[in-house]
Amino acid sequence: MRIDEVLRLLRQEYGPRRWKSRGDPMSTLVATVLSQNTSDVNSERAFRSLMAAFDGWQAMAEASPADIARSIRAGGLADIKAGRIKSILREIRGERGDFDLDFLKELHLPEAGDWLRRLPGVGPKTAACVLLFSLGRPALPVDTHVFRVARRLGLLQPGVSADRAHEVLQQLVPAGRVYEFHVHMVEHGRKVCRAQRPGCGHCVLAELCPSRMEPRRRRPSSGLPVSRRRR
Repeated sequence: MRIDEVLRLLRQEYGPRRWKSRGDPMSTLVATVLSQNTSDVNSERAFRSLMAAFDGWQAMAEASPADIARSIRAGGLADIKAGRIKSILREIRGERGDFDLDFLKELHLPEAGDWLRRLPGVGPKTAACVLLFSLGRPALPVDTHVFRVARRLGLLQPGVSADRAHEVLQQLVPAGRVYEFHVHMVEHGRKVCRAQRPGCGHCVLAELCPSRMEPRRRRPSSGLPVSRRRR
């Protein structure tokens, strides 16, 4: 399957998408941790509450996990995420001396990703989110929607893990189209190629998709009144 055809059809369906920074990399990193296993609404509420509770990253790094957890209850898994955030902050401060992650702009993309993935609890998706959404680097996050749509399209072979999918799709998608590909695949996964009851009948990618479901054929009517049909 040609990736440029997928991109063309998604762009035709959803319109162009231009990159816009979601904030500084430290904020994006913490916000992405909070987004794990919860809805966007709850994670955004938890992030706002967290930022209001502490006077900067230094104060947050010095706080107890219980204090951090108290401020992020709205996001779910507060105790786990609080410990993870505290560990990340202390690790960054210990290695860099501050919380400025703008240096990641200057590293080669694989090196920048490796540096982030060494932080506690940071996997390929979180690292890619920081690089793409904050710094505009062409790192491709593979969330549940991107993973599902890519598998159904045959862009990922059966058995490829979510972590491995980052490497596979990163090689397939041109660097200049990574942002557009990600946001379009997420939108398509939410609106059409859903986990349950995918809308194959009105999918712009249906002709390319080896997994498309054909609509069920209606059984022909006997032409008899209901009361006289064989039961």
